[in-house]
This record gives sequence, structure tokens and C-alpha cells, in this order.
Amino acid sequence: MEFLQYPLALIVTIGVLVTVHEFGHFLIARRSGVDVLKFSVGFGPGLFSWKDSRGTEFVVAAIPLGGFVRMRGEHEVEIGSQASVDESISYEQLPVGWRIAIAFGGPIANFLLAILIYWILFILGSTSFAPVTGPMLSNSLAASAGLQAYEEIVAIDGKRTQDWQEVSMALAARTGDSGTIHLTASRPGSEKSRDLDIGVENWLANEDEPNFIGMLGITPIVPPIVGNIIVDSAAEEAGFKQWDRVVRIGTIPVRSWSDWVEVVRENPNRSLDILVERGGSQLELNLVPRSMLVEGVEIGFVGVEAHVNHVKYGIIGATFRSIEETWSKTFLTLSLLKKMVVGDLSAKTLSGPVAIAKVAADSASYGWRSFIGLLALLSISLGVLNLLPIPVLDGGHIMYCLAEMIRGRPLSERMQLIGNQFGMLLVGGLMIFVLYNDFARLL
Repeated sequence: MEFLQYPLALIVTIGVLVTVHEFGHFLIARRSGVDVLKFSVGFGPGLFSWKDSRGTEFVVAAIPLGGFVRMRGEHEVEIGSQASVDESISYEQLPVGWRIAIAFGGPIANFLLAILIYWILFILGSTSFAPVTGPMLSNSLAASAGLQAYEEIVAIDGKRTQDWQEVSMALAARTGDSGTIHLTASRPGSEKSRDLDIGVENWLANEDEPNFIGMLGITPIVPPIVGNIIVDSAAEEAGFKQWDRVVRIGTIPVRSWSDWVEVVRENPNRSLDILVERGGSQLELNLVPRSMLVEGVEIGFVGVEAHVNHVKYGIIGATFRSIEETWSKTFLTLSLLKKMVVGDLSAKTLSGPVAIAKVAADSASYGWRSFIGLLALLSISLGVLNLLPIPVLDGGHIMYCLAEMIRGRPLSERMQLIGNQFGMLLVGGLMIFVLYNDFARLL
């Protein structure tokens, strides 16, 4: 049944994003007074439908890869409404300002959805592993700049980084650039930080699947660094302090938190000689893990937690942070699109529905927070893409309306038809290209 996770994740993801997008168009259309004939989520034959008191037909269709809001007078469609012509307004009769507002309604709804999701996440708070480096690759860009193992990356280009995802997003913004990436690092628990400059030249411009962190020579790990100690625990009795780094257990070297946890779990009630690094010096500690039963199995437990970052905001703070986060992701999306157009970023990095299905299913397996965080990012991408000035997209409708305002009359039907055919060809070609990218990655 595992193979069903991917299409299900795609249906849920696309369904939510399209419904929100089209609902934005629908609300503005209703506000304008135009007669809305149909609100469809999906294309093709309808699975089920109903009509409201104003005659709008709401449909859930069989192909869940889009949707539309159809208004009377739009694309010469004037049937299917219960409202009379005398009592309702045709789309063509609307002032240009209202038509522009309707076109903006969908993308704005997507941006508002992202703001709402980020607001919820910031209100609830999050706990994530701090971006602490593992062993550095010799002669790598990061190592050459002076970054060392077990240092925390606290900022990139002046922007705070709380976890590896934020590090990756900050580095993604520099794709295709030449110049200097400014990185700020510090030892976990230290109040002192240092600035490092990493020189890049057309960085990752030709990479089809760029590994933003790995390409700098950085190995992301959860380091064996004590972030918190439980009171009256075995670790406290042994003399552990916050920010101790476990170097060795007996003769066994410890390179990551999982190495440390594995040895502790396997040695309940056994004396362990631990070598830790504290403040630049090394010292020996004797630790006896206590015993506890987990699902009938006896394991060792010492009462320490890994170094994590906790982020939580109040109502006002979360509001500003959610708007800032949405704007930041919007700017990043526009920046990457620009780099793709000018050739600073490989177009093979574009993903389609197959990749979205996989990422959505994977994120859902990590928990609902990860999944709705992905929804927010995809909602921003959908809003940005729909505002591109391409006929058949919302940006194309806005472009037509602006041309009408400048000329004082609408573009001819022939010009609009040619534009729409070009737009459909462009969007169709793009869909074929991203599907090719998706299957190329799978193969």
C-alpha cells in the first residue's frame, strides 16, 4: 500500500492549493457582482457537484491537477447559471479594475495561505537540530575559508539560520552567483562568533541537482554535544556539563549523536569511561547509564538531550515573522526564476507533479508540521508562477487589462486568441519538460 502514498499526497497537496487559489478568484468575483457560473476543483468529468442559492455550480472533477472559476461572459460562456441576465453582471461588463482584482485574487489567496501556515507554526513553536558541522572535507570551499568541525553556522549573509533547512535556503539564494558568501560561525554555547568569507564563481550554475550544503564541503550531522541535562540524571551525577562534546567512549570514537546514543542504549548499569571536550580541554568522566524498559527491552538512559534550537513567538511576533517569511520565500522564488531565465541556474532543477508527490509524501511521513510547511512553500510558488505575464495565467489576464487601460479599449479577439494559444503552448511545453525532469531523476 506504500505506493499509494505518492498519488494520495499529490491529490491532497494540489487539491488544497488549487481550492485556495480558485477561492480567491471566487470571492473577488462575487464581490464584484459578476455572475459566477462554475467553481471547479480539477478538470474533466465531475465526480460530484452541487449548486448554491445564487446558481453557482461547485464541482469536484476527476483530474486533480488544476481548477477554474468560470464567470458569465468570460470566454463567451453564458449558459448554466440560474441568475437572469437582467439581474447579474457579465465579466465583460466589469470595469478593468475589477477584472484586475479578480485575477490577483488567486495568487493573493496563495500568499495569505502561506502567511497563515507560517503564523500557526511560529505560534506553536518548533524544535530543530542546530546546524552544527561534522568533519570537514579537506580542500573544500568551507574548509579553505576556515570553517572547522563542530562549529554552528549561525548566519549566512547576515540572515540567522536556526536549522539545516534555513542554511540550505540561504545558500540556494546564492546559486549562480560569483563573489563572496558571508558565513558566521561559533562553537555551540560560546558567545563569541567569527565571520568567514567563502569565494564562489558561477556557483552551482550548471548543477542539475545541486547539493547546496555538500558542495561547500560541509557535512551536516547531529553532533555528540550535550545541549541539556536532566536534573538528578546519571549524566549529572557523572559530572557532565552543557556543551560538553563526547569524544570517545572507552576506545570507541564518537562522531555523531547517534554513535553516542547507540553505545549508551546497549550498556544499562555498566560503567563507561567517557572522554569529553570542554572549553578546549579534554577530561575523563565515569558514567553508569541507568536502566529503563522500552517496549519490554532493557536499554541504557543517561538523561541528556542533543543541541537543538527552540523557536516560538507570541501572536504579534508570529504575525510579523510569518509575513517576513512569506516575503523572503517569494523573493527567493523570483530570484531563482530570474537566474533560470538568464542561464545562471540549470532549468533541470525544475520539478513537476511526480517530484511534488514524492516530496509531499516524504514530508507527511515526518509529521504534519513538515507537511504544512511544504504546503506554504508550494503555495508561494503557485502564487508567483501565476503572476508571470503569460497568457492563460493570471499574470496574462492582468497584462491584457493593463493594455486595455493604456489603449482605452480591449485588445482584439484575434490578438487575445493568438496570445492564449502562445500561452497554452508555453505552459504545455513547460509541463512536458518538468515531467521529463521528474522521470529522469527517478531513472
